[in-house]
Amino acid sequence: MHPLIVIVGPTAVGKTALGISLAKVLNGEIISGDSVQVYKKLDIGSAKPSISEREGIPHHLIDVLDPSEPFTVAQFQEITTNLIKEIKARGRTPILVGGTGLYVRSILDPFDFLESGSDDIRNKWTEYLDRNGKVNLHEALTERDPISAERLHPNDTIRIIRALEVFDLTGIPLSAQRQTNDRKYTPLGPSVIYIGLTAPREIIYRRINARCEEMVGMGLLQETLDLINQGYSPSLKPLQSIGYRHAVWHLIGKVTIDEMLRLLKRDTRHFAKRQLTWFHRDPRIIWYDITKLSIEQIVNSIYQTCRGVQTRVE
Repeated sequence: MHPLIVIVGPTAVGKTALGISLAKVLNGEIISGDSVQVYKKLDIGSAKPSISEREGIPHHLIDVLDPSEPFTVAQFQEITTNLIKEIKARGRTPILVGGTGLYVRSILDPFDFLESGSDDIRNKWTEYLDRNGKVNLHEALTERDPISAERLHPNDTIRIIRALEVFDLTGIPLSAQRQTNDRKYTPLGPSVIYIGLTAPREIIYRRINARCEEMVGMGLLQETLDLINQGYSPSLKPLQSIGYRHAVWHLIGKVTIDEMLRLLKRDTRHFAKRQLTWFHRDPRIIWYDITKLSIEQIVNSIYQTCRGVQTRVE
């Protein structure tokens, strides 16, 4: 038996390294659960592992789409479900590595997504935005779904339009659907080993600050400028993700490079805090503190768990 291994945790905690180490021991293949690494050309800002860093381990859902192409949770759910079956059929261990909480939940729990949505409704609200501006678009959401409106900044027009689309399609606020989904923690059984990596917050924040500085040093600004010069709009969803939107701010002269780096570190820390809040709600996760155990000890613990699962099945 080859259980699905899921590795989650905040950004910069070491999920990629653990996934690769586990894959070596368990004859595994890695499925990326990251909403930005799926895109080609977005390498530095997504902390995408390079070919050499992958150490010969097969990786899936990395460099799959052009930055202009949409990618939804429903697409991820369908593709990943099929990948897990295919990897197991090859006699290998699927290892899902991700920090995008909803993506992971879509695989573990019976989420029902509005798969295709409605182009007509999206176009309606996009035209509304063009005519009336961000503030009025946000107010339209406040009238229909005040909880989502409170959660979303007026500048986050992509998610605001998505929330309006969901309301128009279903008559139910997106926030109500999220609350319902939050309660559906399906018992996993031995077919899934659900791992979380964590550390004291000051350690996570220190690692985040170092990663942000490394990204800028590796050429995040040039990577973003190259994308814009190739004709990709800064308003595209992947270019609105953390790192890329900060680079855009500097490139258009909105902030200095020092201010860009400060905001990048701050927003990444806030993102990590939200990740921890999301994952800590899930009682099924087995947590490992990276300051108390080495990666070798964590790998050995998970390996022994897998052996126990196989023994019980046999």
